[in-house]
Amino acid sequence: MKRLQAFKYELIPTGEQKRQLSRFAGSCRFVFNKALALQQDRRQKGEKKLGYAGMCRLLTEWRNTSETGWLAEIHSQVLQQSLKDLERAFRNFFEKRADFPRFKKRGRHDTFRFPQGFNLDQTNSRIFLPKLGWLRYRNSRPVLGDVKNITVSRSGDKWFVSIQTELEVEQSIHPSGSIVGIDVGVVRFATLSDGTVFEPINSFNRYQQKQAHYQRAMSRKQKFSKNWHKAKTKVQRIRQKIANTRRDHLHKTTTTISQNHAVVCIEDLRVKNMSTSAAGTIEQPGRNVKAKSGLNRAILDQGWAEFRCQLEYKQAWRGGLVIAVPPRNTSRTCPACGHVAVENRPTQARFACVECGYEENADLVGALNILRAGHARLACGEMALLGHSTKQEPTEAIRADVGA
Repeated sequence: MKRLQAFKYELIPTGEQKRQLSRFAGSCRFVFNKALALQQDRRQKGEKKLGYAGMCRLLTEWRNTSETGWLAEIHSQVLQQSLKDLERAFRNFFEKRADFPRFKKRGRHDTFRFPQGFNLDQTNSRIFLPKLGWLRYRNSRPVLGDVKNITVSRSGDKWFVSIQTELEVEQSIHPSGSIVGIDVGVVRFATLSDGTVFEPINSFNRYQQKQAHYQRAMSRKQKFSKNWHKAKTKVQRIRQKIANTRRDHLHKTTTTISQNHAVVCIEDLRVKNMSTSAAGTIEQPGRNVKAKSGLNRAILDQGWAEFRCQLEYKQAWRGGLVIAVPPRNTSRTCPACGHVAVENRPTQARFACVECGYEENADLVGALNILRAGHARLACGEMALLGHSTKQEPTEAIRADVGA
């Protein structure tokens, strides 16, 4: 079968190349925002949305006009890829998979993509990009497969290149035959039904005070001054360290789980709904806002969505399966007698059945109930195809430190 995979490396550009990379990212952001503004204007006027082909024709006009003629200095296909991204964002909105597309801000998610015209020289650890020339990169591991496209992105003050490849591999058969249920939480990051516990890393909580210190220093600087930009760089580096620490912990945890279990049962959590604000409105203010804010911060710090995403593609690569089950009453159901009651969980960590007296850790009980629900889906033939071999790892989400 064919497998899509991406290899991410840090670029080592010169000063002039950094300026060119910023120009490419800024031009793509400009085209995206200009096209989005045009689509919004047509929508307000009741006109039909312009398709990708129509937007490409307008892009040609923008490149040939005096006001935006500087776009001609940017590779045309890179700008077209921005229009493709906008088209995909509208498609996700119309299919109710995402919110309405929003304008891109400078310094956030600066990225652009080359569909062709590139050249990779792994021997000398360099890569050729049209209109940018040869750029050096930190060659941490070899690129496998046929290169399909290359994405350049900025994180903080560093530039990265993600090389997507297509690789022909044999259909894998998982070496293990075990099935396990996983209950995720805040106090315990992941509790498996066999009793294994993975402790949380809490990367944001670890660096929260340090980040706040740099943010206060940044707020005292004159906005957009040189000192302000220096302070902003320090804040970005802390945020990048938080994200890298969390990602590394998730990779190590998911790799361990996928290596030891052929079938993994998890809860189909809606993290966005779980972490909504409790502030309310002026007319109807919320209650316990501070406590709910702290809980939301702790939930988002765990990275449950990324945890599930990594489990899915790693299980698919190893020939395993991921089954998502409804989370309803998984922590209130007694695994011994099946009695369901709110009173079964007197505290956050303790489970005590009021019917039969069964006592155990609440997270372990949740994992056992998730495992039972996964067995039921397997028996009924209603397997969630999240871990099927057709599932691929997201192109932009693959990092060079993936050890799986």
